[in-house]
Amino acid sequence: MFLIVQNDPLCPAGGLLPLLDSSGHPYRSLAAFAAEPFPDPESLTGIVVLGGEMGVHDTAGHPHLVRVLDFIDAALKAGTPLLGICLGGQLLSHAAGGVVSSPSPHREMGICGVDLNATGSGDPLFAGVPTPFVTFQLHNDSFTVPPGGTLLASSAACPAQAFRLPGCVYGVQFHPEVDRPIVDQWDGLFTPRADYLSGFIAAEAEFNAASHAILANFISLAATARLS
Repeated sequence: MFLIVQNDPLCPAGGLLPLLDSSGHPYRSLAAFAAEPFPDPESLTGIVVLGGEMGVHDTAGHPHLVRVLDFIDAALKAGTPLLGICLGGQLLSHAAGGVVSSPSPHREMGICGVDLNATGSGDPLFAGVPTPFVTFQLHNDSFTVPPGGTLLASSAACPAQAFRLPGCVYGVQFHPEVDRPIVDQWDGLFTPRADYLSGFIAAEAEFNAASHAILANFISLAATARLS
């Protein structure tokens, strides 16, 4: 079973869900912000840790983050495939000994291009993904590649966009899971209201091609890893 860890009620799984549906693998979502109990990571095929408006260090106001960090640590020890997205990638970096800057000089908002390095271009997570590729960003914080990790991608504004840890474990700074309703809702979080949706719609075909490939690749990689 795949487990989707949702850290924020406004940061759902979006486009990940139809890909899991089409894969045929069972899955469920866990609302970490609502204090739902975590399963044993050894029982899982793969884990996706989603984003959130809060930061890694905001544990006083969002104590569930401590439980998420403990769960990520347990997943790493169990060798369970894991993909951390935005805050999820920052939590993964932090749990593995990396540094998360908050606020960061590397903030990005809206549609952006991301460049794969030579290692990233050859990594199975990015199979079928061009470089540069179009993605969506909404982050004030940023991570470093943790010790033992490998940098896979960067952008003009943010030097660490994706990394891999030993096994099938990845952290990404960007949001491959978003769709129109999510971006529209996020626009409403700003005062005055932002308009990242129009840029998203204009780049939607390119965004979907790259993002769906990345998410589908992770699903396939995780399922294969658990069979080996």
